[in-house]
Amino acid sequence: MIELKRAALAALAAAFGLTTGALAQTSPAGLPEWPQAHSDLKADPAIRFGVLPNGLRYAIMKNATPPGQVSMRLRFNVGSLMERDDQQGLAHFLEHMAFNGSTNVPTRGEMVKDLERLGLAFGADTNAGTGFDATTYKFDLPKADDQTLDTSLMLLREIAGNLSLSQTAMDEERGVILSEERLRDSPDYRVTKSRYGFLMQGQRPPERFPIGLVPVIQNAKANLLADIYNRYYRPERATLVIVGDVDPAAIEAKIKTRFGDWRGQGPAGSDPDLGKVAARAADYRLAVEPGATQTLELAWVSPPDLTADDVAKQKRHIVERLALAVLNRRLATLTREATPPFISAGAFRANQIRAEEVTGVLVLPQPDHWKEGMATAETEVRRIVQFGVRPDELAREVTETDEALKLSAAGAATRRTPAMADEIVGTLDENDVETSPADDLALFEATTKGLTAAEVSATVKTLFAGQGPLVFVSSPTDVAGGVAAGRTAFEAARGQTITAPEAPRQVDWPYTSFGPSGKVAERKEVTDLDTVFVRFENGVRLTVKPTKFRQDQVLVKVRFGQGLRDLPPDRQAITWAGGAFVEGGLKQISADDTERTLAGVVYGANFAAEADAFALSGVTRPSDLATQLQVLAAYTSEPGWRPEALTRVKTYGMTLADRLEATDSGVLSRDLSGLLHAGDRRWTFPSRTDISAASPDELKTTIGPALASAPVEVVIVGDTTVEKAIDAVADTFGALPKRPEPAPLDLPAHGVSFPAPTAQPIVETHNGRADQGVAYVAWPTDDFFSDPQRARVETILGRVLQLRLIDTLRLKEGVTYSPSAGSVTSEVFPHYGYIDAEMEAPPAKLDGFFADVAQIAADLRTTPVGDDELQRAKKPAIEQLEKAMATNEYWLEGLSGAQADSRILDAMRSAEAQLERVTPADVQKAAQTYLKDATAWKLEIKPKTSVAAAAPAPPS
Repeated sequence: MIELKRAALAALAAAFGLTTGALAQTSPAGLPEWPQAHSDLKADPAIRFGVLPNGLRYAIMKNATPPGQVSMRLRFNVGSLMERDDQQGLAHFLEHMAFNGSTNVPTRGEMVKDLERLGLAFGADTNAGTGFDATTYKFDLPKADDQTLDTSLMLLREIAGNLSLSQTAMDEERGVILSEERLRDSPDYRVTKSRYGFLMQGQRPPERFPIGLVPVIQNAKANLLADIYNRYYRPERATLVIVGDVDPAAIEAKIKTRFGDWRGQGPAGSDPDLGKVAARAADYRLAVEPGATQTLELAWVSPPDLTADDVAKQKRHIVERLALAVLNRRLATLTREATPPFISAGAFRANQIRAEEVTGVLVLPQPDHWKEGMATAETEVRRIVQFGVRPDELAREVTETDEALKLSAAGAATRRTPAMADEIVGTLDENDVETSPADDLALFEATTKGLTAAEVSATVKTLFAGQGPLVFVSSPTDVAGGVAAGRTAFEAARGQTITAPEAPRQVDWPYTSFGPSGKVAERKEVTDLDTVFVRFENGVRLTVKPTKFRQDQVLVKVRFGQGLRDLPPDRQAITWAGGAFVEGGLKQISADDTERTLAGVVYGANFAAEADAFALSGVTRPSDLATQLQVLAAYTSEPGWRPEALTRVKTYGMTLADRLEATDSGVLSRDLSGLLHAGDRRWTFPSRTDISAASPDELKTTIGPALASAPVEVVIVGDTTVEKAIDAVADTFGALPKRPEPAPLDLPAHGVSFPAPTAQPIVETHNGRADQGVAYVAWPTDDFFSDPQRARVETILGRVLQLRLIDTLRLKEGVTYSPSAGSVTSEVFPHYGYIDAEMEAPPAKLDGFFADVAQIAADLRTTPVGDDELQRAKKPAIEQLEKAMATNEYWLEGLSGAQADSRILDAMRSAEAQLERVTPADVQKAAQTYLKDATAWKLEIKPKTSVAAAAPAPPS
């Protein structure tokens, strides 16, 4: 997998920035050292750091969230920047070869199977990534027993120094790499490459993107892989991170035993010269890429800050982040105006590829109004540079950041193991000290104590003082006047007079009381699930499950109405625009004023249309639970329905529609759900006409009646008590006017059907490369509750099918990067479910996919699966279930609707046992029942050019 790590952008989701790694400092003896050895920052005391005599650095942390699990990361300081011209793409190719043969695991693909036998799913738990100068191997282990630990360490040791790198295995893997290259090569990716070339003129990174060059991938020999392996896969360039429910001393001993004899082979590789940041005045570039999102960026670049991590540096960064937070808040406010100048915008500062320091503002403009967006962004940068930040703005950002750091410190003991392993590895990008959340909070509070707006304003000026401005515009079509038009528009904006920003009016939070607190009418303990059901006198139902999975985290969901099940199937559902409901604010206060008024409060407000209910949700902490429920109760009782919110969502929807047509995967994500529901408009992606015609009244008509009069269910899961949850709900939802009891379980007002089988695939087209295509097949099954045990069998059948696809399409044929298969069973719509399979490949290879799948299905129908294959399918499924059960998110979703439908509780109780009970005979019977050629529904997505070329000529 290619890793393109994003810079820390404050607002824009479609960020361009990539970061890269740093080499460790060395001791007088020449061994690598951890950065805290030369810093006044204190490393997190919960982590044991060390260095072996051969130079391998290691970090070990005992962490029991979730219990009994371990994450391992082995990182090498090598990536595409280290490649010679004839090796471009081979650092990434080498990452793939790590799983394709070694001294003690010689068979191609067997390493993945060994990990599956331990319960690791390929992709989810076993993965790797290659960036510009780092390659990281990732194992997330379901168990912390000696067999699992020892086997995993043995496999990492194989990767480190015992790879075979045979020419045969390399040749077999080429098609997989080429498939990944096709997947990555989207219009937005090509824009990113153009951006790098513009911002880093004359430097090395733009010439060394990790995927490399197709001719090299197609023709390179194994000796070129071995050259990178021997020069860079060396202990002094490696770091091993292990986090989990382990004894650090015991793990340290295992590391010494397993890796102590590792030595580099031959001469060591060196690090490349990345080139210097060129002196540049204002400069402009227009990148025209059909199918790309129209974006623009204003950037100022300077030499990278490669100084050691210390207190002074972190204090500078704190002040810089506060300054940019003020700017981002101003930009976000502009997006909520009645006629906003852009869809979104965000400012950032990043050490980019360790080649340059960049301060930028990324803008997603209104369609065909990029000049206005650019002018506004330039104006706001100039405004903050000239007039600085106001004390009230600084106070808000200090409060917000301080509360976030307090939340992090409070939850330090329950940081999740995979995230902690990734965080420690992430510090290696800049050779930073991994500090504790408590120390991060203390440093922030020491830095901001007495910090003035004038000091932050002075910092702003330094942020935008680099080379530039460099103005980069991307567009799916050429723009009138080209680059010259961009230069003229920018210079015109710079000539405009600006004024100091006005302080906003102060608004109090108006929703602190909803009437007399509600009374509890009924309370029921579900003791085996540590859950309590409550019914208030007004009919509102509350489900509470206190947990200690995450300290200081509480999840809340409010469900009302029937969701998709009662919407008409013949009219495009406006649920695609549900985000406008929250963005529309409340009757007495706008969304922007709500955020300002509740600064420092941890809360959320999200809307979703689920299959059987509409839902509002948020994530909070125990001390803010009351406010979180006030926010959600306010949306339930007095939504604002501001029309400008829908206008913004519609504008973004139009840009997304254009973007999805540009690739095969985009067309698949746009159309598959609607196709699999036989064109039912509750699941289709809206057309441009649908988006244009959507109105605030339609949104209000769809959601409003359920808000006003439908049964209400509140689900609370996390670090709280039953009594506190009851009190908070009693003061909010319990105080609302009476709601009806949930209706008895019945059939949905409108059912749903699977599409009719197709003898030949349905063909859809995309506007992308001629060698990009997707093949997809699905077979109808049944719903979940008609037979839960059968549904669990279908889950395992889907996983077995995926194992067979990987063996056939990836390992044997080398035709695709990541074939997939799985199973879906509806818990709401009777008799709806399916098993599916998918592959990306050149159009000429798509027919072969259907033939291979048909043969695999026939084999599964006629021959029971072997025990080894069954266990490699079952164990990861069971382990993933156990991991999920140690999260608040699992219980929030699982308990939703449980008061009205007792089958949900039974399904949760029996899930693991039902998976365990699946036998080879069960899988074979399911294959015989469902994987029939006569019921298969098939889809191909091909380039529009190839479909047009294959069409018969019209009669003369």
